[in-house]
Amino acid sequence: MIEDDDDLREEMVFALGELGFEAQGFPAAPAFYKAFALAPCDIAVVDIGLPGESGLSIVSHLRSIRQIGVVLVTARGQLEERLLGLRHGADAYLVKPVHMAELAETLNAIARRLRTEPAIAVDVHADAPAPAPQEPKRSGPWRLLEGDWVLSDPEGRRMKLTTSERAFVACLFRHRGSAVSRDELIRALGGDVFDFDGHRIDAIASRVRRKAEKLGMRLPLHSVRGTGYVLVK
Repeated sequence: MIEDDDDLREEMVFALGELGFEAQGFPAAPAFYKAFALAPCDIAVVDIGLPGESGLSIVSHLRSIRQIGVVLVTARGQLEERLLGLRHGADAYLVKPVHMAELAETLNAIARRLRTEPAIAVDVHADAPAPAPQEPKRSGPWRLLEGDWVLSDPEGRRMKLTTSERAFVACLFRHRGSAVSRDELIRALGGDVFDFDGHRIDAIASRVRRKAEKLGMRLPLHSVRGTGYVLVK
């Protein structure tokens, strides 16, 4: 997946993993091309409005070198732009916001045409296994600092938050010690509970946990089956 929005890219890659795909994200063409040269993927999911080389140029380049499935995922929804994307060689053109179930079915349909397994993209920079979960420390307060953009643990370690992470964590802090429903978290992210991909909530939670672990922070964030998430006091 080539997508320059860090939050969206990580959320979509995480969601595809939850749906059974092997996926890797890249912010722009150079990083993708480097990984592709080492381990070509079966299908590329490409945004059009990328820094440097555009998504349409990437599609044309991929079409010139090998058989590969290509899905354009972009905010550009005009008919002329959709036709242009298909003329450049895209197998499918999806307009943001894209529901992950729709993207997954699109990838599976292309995979069937290519006669490949449905585990689609190649992860060429797989991270080391995550450390085993540890019980969170409760010896001191967790705090949100600098306008809720920085999360601080009891030992004073700090973690910068992205826009979606800030909204997610701040909502949990407002209800510290109580389970927060997915609907409430969706509203905190500015989403519509009737038209929002719930996988994004899980992706944000997973990303926050991973970032905390890498910094040695034992974040007391837990999922609550059938409800949502809770930040333990």
